[in-house]
Amino acid sequence: MIVIVSDTKSNRLNYICNFLFREQLGLEYIIRNDIHHQHIEEGSYLFNYTEKKIESEAFRLKPVGLLTEKNIRKQHINVFEKKEYKAFFKIEDSDFDFDILSAIFFLISRYEEYLPHEKDMYGRFSHDQSVAYKNDFLHLPLVNSWLNDFADCLQKKIPFLKITRPPFEYIPTYDVDMAWSFKKKGVLRNIGGFISSPSLQRIRVVLGKEKDPFDCYEFLDDLHHKKNLAPVYFFLTAEQRGKYDKNISPHKRSMKRLIKKISENSRIGIHPSWKSNETVSILKREKKILEIISQQSVVLSRQHYIKLKLPHTFENLIEAGITEDYSMGYGSINGFRASVASSFLWYNLEKEEETSLRLFPFCFMDANAHFEQKQNAEISFDELMRYYQVCKEANGMFITIFHNYMLGTDKHFEGWKNLYQHFIAQIRQ
Repeated sequence: MIVIVSDTKSNRLNYICNFLFREQLGLEYIIRNDIHHQHIEEGSYLFNYTEKKIESEAFRLKPVGLLTEKNIRKQHINVFEKKEYKAFFKIEDSDFDFDILSAIFFLISRYEEYLPHEKDMYGRFSHDQSVAYKNDFLHLPLVNSWLNDFADCLQKKIPFLKITRPPFEYIPTYDVDMAWSFKKKGVLRNIGGFISSPSLQRIRVVLGKEKDPFDCYEFLDDLHHKKNLAPVYFFLTAEQRGKYDKNISPHKRSMKRLIKKISENSRIGIHPSWKSNETVSILKREKKILEIISQQSVVLSRQHYIKLKLPHTFENLIEAGITEDYSMGYGSINGFRASVASSFLWYNLEKEEETSLRLFPFCFMDANAHFEQKQNAEISFDELMRYYQVCKEANGMFITIFHNYMLGTDKHFEGWKNLYQHFIAQIRQ
């Protein structure tokens, strides 16, 4: 048992201690204000998180003050380099050289996204405004590296501690924005598509003479089975088509069959439409449609276009009954948006409370590599393998996003199917 001595108890402190000690180190803890008048049980160790020294302390970490504040203000982030990594909130006269509790809180609470910032063309928090991008650690699961170092430091100071780090885990996920390129789109959409871009392939697919170029579902099933993987599919079930919502209607029998078939062997979630981000009733309606089709409760989600607005988006998800969200990443560049490769509960910074919504961060998305970073399949494979390696070395969770349209036979995405097949062959859980 870790007895954390703090001058002030706060929701922020309890939240980050739960993540760091309980979830990441496998240690139980209790927070106390005044240790001088209380008995310390045998087998417990004092963790001094105050400005003053305590005679019987086992470990000392001086606070920078962030976890006792109750407002949101611009923080002074002075990044310094250690031999192994970068860090901030540097402190002196402690057993660790920066306030890791406050630093992790700043990153995983997405504190900077509550501050005034520039938005990108889609109205999202722009990655180039982030501390991670500005200080060149966006490509690293920095929090996990800190945790590994902190665990070693704790173990040396308190040898009898039984620390348990979470094992590496790989979760393949897929966004089904457009289930098929030509198939099942109806006569009018196919005629319009043919007029704007004449294609013999479209005719062959519509006549049933050729497989649709976006259809990769059997291919994926085979990959998952060989490696015993547990994938997650996110379906766009918008009832009205729009500029950013071009899915096949969820009311078509073919779409219902696809959803039902995939849901029998894989976890599925909602891929909320562009419009649903502003109207929670639309989000609830789309979720209900997916539940009726799959005949199961839907509690997973990932935002279409990774459209996040804090705290609004996550508050809507909670209201709609979502308990796990997989949107914590950027839709403009690959990397670690929250600088972490582990799942964590969302902390609502405006309401100053820990919520029940668990966030699962991704660090690689095929669309980012192809459309935003302008990479070919060969370069993207190298990037994908680098992220796999850093997550594994950091005892992290590696989550990828691929789209069905990039893993089929469409000539515009040549090489991506082979890339993914080769990657899956390389991984080791």
